[in-house]
Amino acid sequence: MPAILQPLAVRPGDDIPGPVLTEITALYASHRAFHALSGDFPDPDDVRPEQVARVLADDLAHPDAEVLLARWGSPRSSEAESGGEGRLVGIAVTLARHPDPADPDPWIGLLMVDAGVRGQGHGRRIATAVEDRFRAEGRTAVRLAVLENNPDGLAFWTALGYEVIGHRPDREHGRPCAVLRKQLGGVDG
Repeated sequence: MPAILQPLAVRPGDDIPGPVLTEITALYASHRAFHALSGDFPDPDDVRPEQVARVLADDLAHPDAEVLLARWGSPRSSEAESGGEGRLVGIAVTLARHPDPADPDPWIGLLMVDAGVRGQGHGRRIATAVEDRFRAEGRTAVRLAVLENNPDGLAFWTALGYEVIGHRPDREHGRPCAVLRKQLGGVDG
């Protein structure tokens, strides 16, 4: 069963619905070790909804960005009320076009799986679903960056067929990163 990817349908200036923000905040908070590496939150032991909402608003401020919620399984009544179809197991942030005009590929800016379900194949399924979306749009490759101090992230992506094509600081914070790229096959393969 593939992960169900649902775009986070929030217009600029609108708030994320409370139940959805609560789910996303719990997912982010489950990744204390990553946030300690990335420095994305002031206290990785205390990730707050308003901080997550600000991060997502910053992501969605880019016109080519999309936040995709990955759900798995049947909806519980609380999920059905919040518009969810199954448990939130992950999130992916994609960028259809990189700000650098010389870069022709779409990007995966973030893929995070709830730490409580890590090791169950959700990350691989989400990555495949994101790649399938890009492939269906006629895109031939996808890129991403992994923090140099994140060997687990690098191992995950290289196991999925991504190859390191360079090293450079990230655009937002100047953190050292490995840049990876994966050639996408046709729709059938």
